[in-house]
Amino acid sequence: MANHTVLVVEDEAAIRDMLNFTLSAADFKVIEAPNAEQGWNLLLEHQPDCVILDWMLPGTSGVSLAQRIRQHDQVGHTPILMLTAKGEENDQVKGFEAGADDYVVKPFSPRALVARCQALLRRHMPDKHSSEIIKAGLLQLDLSSYRFTVDGQEVKLGPTEFKLMHFFMTHSNRVYTRSQLLDHVWGESIIVEERTVDVHIRRLRKILEPVGVADVIQTVRGAGYRFSTD
Repeated sequence: MANHTVLVVEDEAAIRDMLNFTLSAADFKVIEAPNAEQGWNLLLEHQPDCVILDWMLPGTSGVSLAQRIRQHDQVGHTPILMLTAKGEENDQVKGFEAGADDYVVKPFSPRALVARCQALLRRHMPDKHSSEIIKAGLLQLDLSSYRFTVDGQEVKLGPTEFKLMHFFMTHSNRVYTRSQLLDHVWGESIIVEERTVDVHIRRLRKILEPVGVADVIQTVRGAGYRFSTD
């Protein structure tokens, strides 16, 4: 992961120092912020490849910052790893709904966090063996420019939703279980609750509703999800 930049937004100096040391040893370039406002400014200035974001920040919370990132045209695609002491499932769902792509609960192993950060970046790299333009009905994915359009209108997707849509559009008219979607989209080495799939499907449908194509992702009761434009 040489030359990849990670923005760490964490109010505890000791944790920032530890993450800086560990990530730098793994060949990441690290920039730091102690609060959401400074983190936002650094995000716009440096446009890092990944954000490690603490849930509990002074003033504006990490969840609010994640939502702000997702709503911004320029940096809305940036992968977000949420770092928090909140380990309950409902809290994790709130983090994912806010725009987080992965979730690490304190206390954590620094090496494990680096591995998850690396996996997150790999997950959001376009497949070099895929066509740069993928079409399905009115939907089109441009992997080279990271753009998704519906009938020519651009629709902003977060990185996980983009990856999920990429998988669906290249594997249409077949039912996939939550477990299969986790393996294909999140990766077999990533430990994530199956409910996470439902959260991102719900988020993706909400994004697609205003352009009238939310029904391309179909729930098959007792089985999983299917993508179809027929």
